[in-house]
Amino acid sequence: MPGVDGEGKASSPAGCAPGRRRSQAGEGGIGGGDGAGLSPAAGGGPDPRPPLAAAAEASVAEDAVREGGKRPPKLKVENLGARAGGKPILKNINLSVERGEILAIIGPAGAGKTTFLRALNRMSDLDPGIEVSGQAYLDGSPIRHESADPAIVRRRLGMVFSVPVPLPLSVRRNVSFGVELDASFRGSVGERVEMALRAAYLWDEVKDRLDEPASNLSGGQQQRLCLARTIALKPDVLLLDEPCSGLDPISTAKIEDALQDLKEEMAVILVTNNVKQASRASDRTAFFFFGELVELNETRKLFTAPQDGRTADYISGRFG
Repeated sequence: MPGVDGEGKASSPAGCAPGRRRSQAGEGGIGGGDGAGLSPAAGGGPDPRPPLAAAAEASVAEDAVREGGKRPPKLKVENLGARAGGKPILKNINLSVERGEILAIIGPAGAGKTTFLRALNRMSDLDPGIEVSGQAYLDGSPIRHESADPAIVRRRLGMVFSVPVPLPLSVRRNVSFGVELDASFRGSVGERVEMALRAAYLWDEVKDRLDEPASNLSGGQQQRLCLARTIALKPDVLLLDEPCSGLDPISTAKIEDALQDLKEEMAVILVTNNVKQASRASDRTAFFFFGELVELNETRKLFTAPQDGRTADYISGRFG
């Protein structure tokens, strides 16, 4: 079981949450397939919602697209809350994230940012002291549902933590490990490894070192290796918990460049304590404060004309 620090940050290897094998790892680009179910049945399994509700929602989505509208958001969060020891950590969070965008989440320590990510990919299920309420939907299917397999959820919502924890294996095996566990995968493992390392802006630095221990890499390279390990499983949503907090500016820039490419294939949620990083690397920004979503807007608008005084005080450095 992964360790947890003050705000619930997991110390387990990124992208390697415990559970059964990933049910789907399609070919082609990096992102996962749209609409795959979250139950453990082969091929994603049946939609965990009642059949009539699922069919009705699918019909509405098709009509909306036909009429020039939009499909349901890639990830939609409704009234998500969390409590620990009877004290609220998150308070009725409502937001949505689309494929093709990076949503940054900023806020002071204790704002609930990490808890929010852990609730989304159900890592919070591993902590008996955390009680989560509300719901989140991935491609219209509920994540927090008894029929949704947590292992599949954690692979479709891949997570990279603040401290890189490479597996005690070679560079190659760190990336291929999860892919090799996927019984449905029929492609070339070597090609998937190269694709993931290129996507993480790491291939050119390690292509001649693939059989070396991952521990030989620098800290910045290890973090990008953890990113590659996660995206090798082709998640639909990429969750990043302060991935650059301990990195130098060059390594930080490479991860930010990688995210700009990755967002074309998946939705990205970036938790960061660096407001400058949020301002330059995200499309929209959310400000969390003591478990509340205070403000959510396009990044440029939030940083130039915040609507809430607490947001203005935080981004200007008056607290935090």
